[in-house]
Amino acid sequence: MKSSIDIHVVLATPADMEFWEDQAVDAADRLNELLHYLYSRVDDDIDSHQLELMLQHIWETWHQDQYLLDIDEPELYDWVDQLVATWDDEHSGAHLD
Repeated sequence: MKSSIDIHVVLATPADMEFWEDQAVDAADRLNELLHYLYSRVDDDIDSHQLELMLQHIWETWHQDQYLLDIDEPELYDWVDQLVATWDDEHSGAHLD
């Protein structure tokens, strides 16, 4: 269940985003926006392991992506919406880990 995941534990800090050097605060804010948006979009009864994998996927995909600060909010939200819509199809074996 979603409620068993504390979203604040997975949020980025500027120290996590040292790759971004002088833009670490902005990068952390943008990544956290993605993480919060995902958390708000998933069903309350989502398997907690699935949600953890989705959050991890966002981290792995975006934390050093050169477009993180260039892409606009609607496009980021569309990316998360697509992730939620296709997660089960693309990661059907992930819940068996």
